[in-house]
Amino acid sequence: MPKVLTIAPLERILKKAGAKRVSREAAEEFGNVLEDYIIRLSTEANLLARHAGRKTITEEDVKMARKKFGL
Repeated sequence: MPKVLTIAPLERILKKAGAKRVSREAAEEFGNVLEDYIIRLSTEANLLARHAGRKTITEEDVKMARKKFGL
């Protein structure tokens, strides 16, 4: 699967969290972790929408999916 997240924004997020410097490998791994989480969250939100008889994922679906993962 092609990468959706690019390195520069990932580096900015890590720096915003306090990192002085970020290696490319660290940013790539951070992106892999985020992408895995995003896919799981999206899948759950989609299941909630389908369960409600909708094709459209709503904000509430995302919020409910997020709660399921404890975030």
